[in-house]
Amino acid sequence: MTGEPRIGDVFGELLRDALAVATGIGPRPLAGGRLPRPVIEIIERDDGLINGAPAAHYLDGPEDWQPHDHRAVDRVHGATLDVGVGGGRIALLLQERGVPVTGLDTSAGALQVCRRRGVRDLVHATVDEHAASGRQYDTFLLLGNNLGLMEGRERAPAFLAALAALARPGAQVIAHGTDPYGTRDPVHTTYHEHNRRRGRLGGQLRLRLRYRELGTPWFDYLVCSPEELAELVHGSPWKLVDVDNHDAPYYLATLKLTG
Repeated sequence: MTGEPRIGDVFGELLRDALAVATGIGPRPLAGGRLPRPVIEIIERDDGLINGAPAAHYLDGPEDWQPHDHRAVDRVHGATLDVGVGGGRIALLLQERGVPVTGLDTSAGALQVCRRRGVRDLVHATVDEHAASGRQYDTFLLLGNNLGLMEGRERAPAFLAALAALARPGAQVIAHGTDPYGTRDPVHTTYHEHNRRRGRLGGQLRLRLRYRELGTPWFDYLVCSPEELAELVHGSPWKLVDVDNHDAPYYLATLKLTG
C-alpha cells in the first residue's frame, strides 16, 4: 500500500457510474448491488487543496444548463468539434438541431458513455493528434471551462496552432472560461501569488482528478482572465473578437481565424 491512487481513466469511470445511477443501466454494481449516490469527482490541487463535486452535471439536459451554455450553442455554425465532449450533453443537442458535430475526448470511458447516449461521431485523441487527421471544422467548442486545456503560456501556442490546422476559412472558437481574480479567499490568492513567483499565470492550476481508487497523472489546467486570454492569443492564427461576461466571473470568449 503506497497511499497513492492507481493511474486510470478517472473521468470515464465516474461518468459510467453517473450514467448508471441516473438510468439504472451501466457497469458492474458495487458490493451489495449498490452504486455510489451521488458520484463525486475529486479535484486535488498541488498545494493540497481538495474539492469535490457531483458528476451528474456532465449528463445534464438543456433544461439544467447555465445561461452561457445556451448562448454558446446558439452561436454554433457549420461542422463543429466539441473538444472535451465529456458525457455528450452539448453534442446531443447539436445533433438534434441537425448540426454535424464530432465529439473529441482523451477518455475512452467518456466516449463509451457518449455512444450509449447516442452521440454518433466520436474521436479518441488529443487536439494535436486529431490535427493530423485532415478533417476540418467551422466551429470549435471549449465549454465546461475547457478553455483550461490551453494549460498556460508554454502550451497555448501549440494548442491554438492545432485548432488552426483543423479549421476551415472563417472558423471560430467558442470557449468558456472563468476569471479567477475576483476572489479574496487567501487559499486562492496565495496560490495565485505563488504561481506568479514561479513565472506562471496566477490561475494556472496543477491538478489531478480522483475517483474511488483511481487517479490521473498531475496536469496543468488554465483558469485565466479575458485580458490574459487576449495576451495568449496574440501572435497566434486566432483573434479574440468577443468576450461575453454576462455571467461573471464566467465568460464566453469567441476567437476568429485570421488570414
